[in-house]
Amino acid sequence: MKTQNRNFAAMIIALFVAFTLNFSTSAMANDDKNNSTIELKFIGTRQAQSIFQLNVANVETEEYAITFRDSYGNVLYADKLKGKNLTQKFLLNTDEIGDGTVKVEVRSRKTNKTETFTINRSHRFVEETTVSRAK
Repeated sequence: MKTQNRNFAAMIIALFVAFTLNFSTSAMANDDKNNSTIELKFIGTRQAQSIFQLNVANVETEEYAITFRDSYGNVLYADKLKGKNLTQKFLLNTDEIGDGTVKVEVRSRKTNKTETFTINRSHRFVEETTVSRAK
């Protein structure tokens, strides 16, 4: 009886170790998109205009070309930024684009690598009606 308990316990421990190694190995796989040092995020609105913040985390000084294009390919804004760990805020004039899309391209001049972001805008009007019992 004691031998069966020991064998059962050893088998449980072996299965636990096998599952632990199996799942920890697959969790260490890296995706290239998660290693990006460039981030564009929506941070709010001001006077009904959208504000976006561009963050570029780099160790050494580098130059980047930033271009905002509408859905027809027209350039809305273009600029060059140079430095380490760049942060730049952009106010997007929503009257120019309406509910269309805007593509933002951030290109490294040194490596010629391009990151592209898409900004989609849409309006929704929600009407809520509640009924409550009067006491």
